[in-house]
Amino acid sequence: MVLPKALREHIGVEEGDELIAEAVGGSIVLRPLKPRVVDVDAERVEEIVLEEKREWDERLDSLAREIGA
Repeated sequence: MVLPKALREHIGVEEGDELIAEAVGGSIVLRPLKPRVVDVDAERVEEIVLEEKREWDERLDSLAREIGA
């Protein structure tokens, strides 16, 4: 979809930005998609992922034992 430059400038959108489209009544409303940027601790994320993996491994091992695999 192409929006005129003047309109993009008026709403603070640059060429190539992503928009969210919503149906409101009989109209389409476009809003800039402004993803939330958060600071994360990569080590903490790795710990969480490894813990989830351990839990899934335990579940799969338990299921394998139940079916005799």
